[in-house]
Order: sequence, then structure tokens, then C-alpha cells
Amino acid sequence: MDSRIRAARAGTLAVALLLWSHHGSLAAQGQAMMSTPLEIPMDRMGSGTTWVPDAAPIASLHSRLRGWDVTGHGLLFLQYIDQRGPRGDRQLGSLNWAMLMASRTVAGGMLQLRTMLTLDPLGVSERGYPLLLQSGELADGQPIHDRQHPHDFWMELGALYLRPVSAHSAIELYVAASGEPALGPVAFMHRPSAVDDPIAPLGHHWQDATHISFGVATAGYFTRTWKLEGSLFNGREPDEHRWNFDFARLDSYSGRLTLNPGPAWSITAGYGRLQQEEGTVRRVSASILHGRKVGQHGQWASTLVYGGNGLSNGSWSHSMLLESEAVLDRSNTFFGRVEWVEKSSEDLVVAPGPELDVGMASLGYIREFARGRGMTLGLGVRGAVGFAPGAIAALYGSRHPVGGTVFLRLRPARLAMSHDMEGMRE
Repeated sequence: MDSRIRAARAGTLAVALLLWSHHGSLAAQGQAMMSTPLEIPMDRMGSGTTWVPDAAPIASLHSRLRGWDVTGHGLLFLQYIDQRGPRGDRQLGSLNWAMLMASRTVAGGMLQLRTMLTLDPLGVSERGYPLLLQSGELADGQPIHDRQHPHDFWMELGALYLRPVSAHSAIELYVAASGEPALGPVAFMHRPSAVDDPIAPLGHHWQDATHISFGVATAGYFTRTWKLEGSLFNGREPDEHRWNFDFARLDSYSGRLTLNPGPAWSITAGYGRLQQEEGTVRRVSASILHGRKVGQHGQWASTLVYGGNGLSNGSWSHSMLLESEAVLDRSNTFFGRVEWVEKSSEDLVVAPGPELDVGMASLGYIREFARGRGMTLGLGVRGAVGFAPGAIAALYGSRHPVGGTVFLRLRPARLAMSHDMEGMRE
């Protein structure tokens, strides 16, 4: 086996073992968990430097290790996907990621070291998993279509420093060999409204695909309710070699404004100019995240996202997404998504023609059936129906191609007390 693949497996196994062995007493860890400067809850931090609503945190494990506050996130899916029609396919595979963050006080501020790893290229192959009407990136030198590409092994490797400059404001500095610039919304696998859905959005490359950028530097200024950020980064998409770093010049830039007016809301708007292999892309994004507590053990989170790409020839393509996840109690979770994207004939590798309006609607359910050591195991099912324009319907066998997924999902369990802790910090 290639030495890089052996190293990748060893790295992810090490993260998993660290999360498992240092889970400790979750209630005690929750009470001692570090807050960021200005007493902003650590649970507000999403992917990169994004924020999520305080009232809808992502489930995680917390521990203390030699003076560091250690937080671990992660999910492991074992899924069978069946996408019907002439362009469909079937696959048994695994989608997974593990994130580790270690924080401590340094020079009057908070230093956080971060890494996020995945074995997607092994779990769903270098070509990714079947997903009708999806597009983006390359495999074997050819554009990927009707599949979702696997994420690179090094999803994140970086450091974040936060330091107060007054009683009501603070600054942030973020540098990453692989990380996320200040541009789009929270990456879909970190959104409380999508974290338990194994399938990527069709508009990923219009909205949040920059969450893996090989070279990022971000500076920001924030208060308890708003944050303004700017980034320099490498805007080129990762190549088809999934185990290395794809470094290039930091010749792309972006800016983003985030508002968290209360515990239930997080609102963002961003603009970026990306230098890619195909030319310059201007990207505009906006998102609204909402979350609320449901009973003692649940929460309901929803997200509305707009993403648009402007090409050097002056043309624009647009996307919209609405998704929601309701964790009703310790055993039952429902999730769903509706989306629309303007794609080119080149995106979907069809005969040249006008922009193609494509869409997807999906609904899923998970039943938790095992819990222990701070983790929970659930059995899920997800069904989806696509919306293809008449011009390409024959290629898909229908204007409404369908697909389904059955999966097992392992992730950290949610804490009922985390909601109460957030209320205490307000």
C-alpha cells in the first residue's frame, strides 16, 4: 500500500483514539470548557472562522490535556447509495471526518491549534460517490459529473489566535496550510442543519467549496454580536491527488460580515475574487442560520443559503438552498433539503446549450439505537428526487430522477446541559 495512504489511515486512527480515550466526564468537561475572548461560547465556532447560532451547537467531546482545552468533532458514515437512471450508480462506502482543536491562553488571548482529517478517498474512491446532477473537480483528468468528489485528507491544518483589544471588542488571526477563508457560509458538514445528512448539496461549488483551500491567511475584528473579516488565500480547487497539499500563490481575496444578533441567529454576507485554473471567478454568498432548543435533549436548526459565481466573461450563475434538521429527542432525528442551481452544459458534460436549472429535494430520518462513552450510533435512511430540465431529461431517464441512501452514523452524543450553559453565558 502507498506510504501516504498508510500515513493517512494512521493519522485518522490517532485522532479517533484521542477523542475516545479523553472523553472523560462530559458534564464536568462542559462546565470547564474554555470560552473565547469576550466570553463568546466556544460552541459558536463553526468551520474556519465562521459562527453558528449559540442555541444550536454541534455535538462534540471536550477534555483537558496538559494545560490545553481539547475539543473533538467528527462523524463516521457507512452508507449504501443507489442513484437510479442511465447516469446513476450504486456504491457501498464510507464518508467520514474527524476534527481536533486544542486551545489555551497565550499572551492575553486564546491560541487554538486545529486539524481536520478525512478518509473519504478510500471510503468512496478517488471518483467520489454517486449523486445525480452534481458537478465539480476532476478525476482521472476529466470533470466529475453526477458524483460528489471526495474531500482531501488534509481538510484543515491551521492555527487561530483571538485577543481582546477592549472590554467589548477583539481581533482574530487565522493561518492555515489547509483551511477556510472568510467567504461562504459554514461548510455543510459543520452546519447544525446538515451535520447528520451524509450527502453534499448540489450548490457546493457555488456556496462553500472554499472550505478546503491550500493556503489561507485571515484577519478579523469582532464584538459579541458582529464580526468583520478579510482573507488572502489560494483560490484554486484541490486537484485529484487527495493525500497531499496543493500549495500555490495567495492571489485570491475575500471579505465577510457576520451578525449574531441573539442566541438563535447567525447571518452572513461575503464576497470573494478567486483566481482559478480556468480564470477569475467572483463569488457572492449570503446565509441565514437559525436554531432553537427542542425539549430537554433536542434542537431544531435551519439554514437558508444563496451563492453566486461570476465568470470573467461577465456571466453569472446562481444557487439557493434551504435545509433543516430537527433532533426531537435522544432517539429521533429528521432532516431535509430543497435546492436549486444554475449549471452550465460543461458542468454536467452534456451538449452545449443554455444554462440548466437543476434542483433536488430530499428527506431523511435517523433512529439512534446505541449510546456509550459519549458517542451515539444511529441507523438512517434518505430519499431524494431530482429536477432536471427537459433538454437533458433523456440523459437521466426522467425529468425527476430519484435516489436513496441507507446508512449507519456514528458521532458524539449531544448534551442536554449545553443549551443551559449557553443561556448562562448570555
